[in-house]
Amino acid sequence: MSQNANYSQDDAVLVLEDGQVYVGEPYGALGRTTGEIVFATGMTGYQETLTDPSYDRQIVVQTFPHIGDTGINQEDPESARIWVAGYVVRDPSPNVSNWRATGSLDDDLVAQGIVGISHIDTRKLVRHLRSAGVMRAGIYSGEALLDESGAPKTIDALLADVKTTPQMQGLSLYDEVSTNETYTIDPAGEFEGKEPLFTVAAVDLGIKAMTPHRMAERGCRVHVVPSTITFDELEDLHPDGVFFSNGPGDPEQADPEVELLRRVLDAGYPFFGICFGNQLLGRALGFGTYKLKFGHRGINQPVKDVTTGKVEVTAHNHGFAVDAPIGDPVPAPHEHGKYGKVFVSHIDLNDDVVEGLQCVDIPAFSVQYHPEAAAGPHDAAYLFDRFVDLMKSNKEGK
Repeated sequence: MSQNANYSQDDAVLVLEDGQVYVGEPYGALGRTTGEIVFATGMTGYQETLTDPSYDRQIVVQTFPHIGDTGINQEDPESARIWVAGYVVRDPSPNVSNWRATGSLDDDLVAQGIVGISHIDTRKLVRHLRSAGVMRAGIYSGEALLDESGAPKTIDALLADVKTTPQMQGLSLYDEVSTNETYTIDPAGEFEGKEPLFTVAAVDLGIKAMTPHRMAERGCRVHVVPSTITFDELEDLHPDGVFFSNGPGDPEQADPEVELLRRVLDAGYPFFGICFGNQLLGRALGFGTYKLKFGHRGINQPVKDVTTGKVEVTAHNHGFAVDAPIGDPVPAPHEHGKYGKVFVSHIDLNDDVVEGLQCVDIPAFSVQYHPEAAAGPHDAAYLFDRFVDLMKSNKEGK
C-alpha cells in the first residue's frame, strides 16, 4: 500500500478497513470518526435516518445523490439527537427550500459534532460494499488528518486507526441508546383526552418516536421504559401488552432482554416486536440470529405477508436477521416446544430473509422492518392494528 498522502488538511478522507480510500470535501463537523460503514437507499427521510438510534456507531452512506434540499425541522426527528457516527453524501444541497425548515442539514451536523464527507463517488462505494460486505471505516478531516509534525498522516496510519474500531458483531449497544427514565405517551388523534383503550409497556432498545405515536393514535397509553427494567417493574405498570423496539448492536449480546421477554411470554402478555424486538423474539423462541452481508437499510424493500398473500413496500434498518425455517409452522425450539408452534410470517422478496414471526399458540408476533414508517411508506401500518386486536382478544379472554 502506498505511503503517499494525496490530500491536504482542506480535504476529507474516507478509509475502509480493506484499504479503499476516497478523498472528498468535509461535510458537517471537522475531525475524526470511525464505525461500521453501511448504506441507506431512501430518497427522502434523511432526518429520520440520522436520528434513528439503530444507527448508533455506524457511518451511513446515502445512495441518493442529492441530500439536504429540505433542510431540517423540529417535527421529523425520531429521537432527541443524531445517532450516526458519520455521514457520507455525494452532493449536499447548497440551498434549503421547505416551508417547515428551521435550518440546514450541514449546520445541524456541525452543531452535533457529526463528521462527514461529500463529493465522492457514492455509487462506486455502495457497489463495493454490496460485493465486499459492510466493514469498519473512518472519516478524517481538519487537524485529524495531520500528524504531530503537521504533515498529512499516511494512509497506513489512518488504516491502523480504523482497525482499532470494535466490530459490530459482538457489540451490545441497546443500553447506551435507551431512555434513562420511563415516560408516557397518551392517546392521540381521535382518542386525545379520552381514557386509554389499552396500556402498553414499550421497552426502549433504541425506539423511534413515531412508534409509540402510532399506538397512541389507536387509543393506547404507552409507557416507554428503560432497557434495564425488571419484570416486576414491568408488571407494576399493569400493561395490556408488551412491545420491544428496534435498536442497534448484535442480538446475540442481549441475554438479559431475552430472559425478560421469556418472562413476558410465560405470563401470557400479548407481545409485539419490531426490528431488534423481532430478533429477540426469535432468540426467546429458541432460534439463532446471524449477520447479513450488507443488511437492509432504506424505505423501498418489498416484503410478502404470508398470512394475507399481500406484498408491501417497507422501511428497513437491520444488519442482523433471525435464522428460522420458511414454510409451515414448526415447534419453537426453546425447551422442547414450550411456546408452541411458530411460523415465518413475512419474507423479504429480494433475498428471502426472515422479516416476521407469528406464534400460533401464544399471543406474540414481530416484524423485522419498520411499520411506523417514518419517513414512509405506510403499507405496513396495519400491524399496529393487529397488535391492538391481539390485546383486545386477550382482554376478552379469547
